[in-house]
Amino acid sequence: MLSQISLLLMRALSYLPLRWGRALGALLGWFLYALVGSRRRVVQTNLSLCFPALTQVQRTALTRRVFVRFAQAWLDRGWLWHGAPKLVRQRLVLAGAVHELEGSGSVVIFAPHFVGLDAGWTALTQQLARHFTTIYTDQSNPVMDAWILRGRQRFGAPELFGRLAGVKQIVAGLRAGDALYLLPDMNFGPHESVFVPFYGVSAATVPSLSRFARLGRAKVVPVITRMTDSGYTVQVLPAWADFPTADPLADTARMNACLQTYIDAMPEQYYWVHKRFKDRPAGQPAVYEET
Repeated sequence: MLSQISLLLMRALSYLPLRWGRALGALLGWFLYALVGSRRRVVQTNLSLCFPALTQVQRTALTRRVFVRFAQAWLDRGWLWHGAPKLVRQRLVLAGAVHELEGSGSVVIFAPHFVGLDAGWTALTQQLARHFTTIYTDQSNPVMDAWILRGRQRFGAPELFGRLAGVKQIVAGLRAGDALYLLPDMNFGPHESVFVPFYGVSAATVPSLSRFARLGRAKVVPVITRMTDSGYTVQVLPAWADFPTADPLADTARMNACLQTYIDAMPEQYYWVHKRFKDRPAGQPAVYEET
């Protein structure tokens, strides 16, 4: 029942002016910051490891902004998934090297976990005439799972592969000319991960960007989505040269190094609520408090 009420509220939010929705998101972000202490400590730990030069005052202020952006982006799914298509298109601006995604050549889109990840996906599937695929993790709540699936399939008839489905279908699609929207920058567990630096800290990272580009004979194009006062800007960057190589470890380290430059431009919009350093190299201590 609570889930259905939440979805009704999200639909209602689609009718509000953007500034009103963002104001509600700011209030929600402050509420979550104050209430969810365990996740607040995760954000603060991540920021301490990645930005050791910040003072405690600076880190606290940045943590609050992280929660605000996270909440605002969550409420924005109301208009992304229920707003009029014309309104959605007006609020999502595709910019940069958009030509890299046009045509039918195989492409892996490196889409890091910024809060606007669903806005970026929506912009691409709505505004570009090609077939997109991505990898989807099932949600434990079936009502929310169905809602998220419908939202992500709203435009362009994209295909969502389950995370446990294997790689054969994904690779076959790439070789047929699909564009794969890939988010490989989280800690998905030690299985098949490699440890490479992320802000100088050894981080378990899946080498899937290199693997899919190689198996799918695809170029890699970063797409960085930034929340703005008028919606989102979806910045398409030039395809990476000399990627992938024969060394997936070096490729994955390069991915993290590039990601750092993207984060530095808008650190409050990255998904710091995730336990990025949950898995540690052998012999290194845990960095998060037990909860």
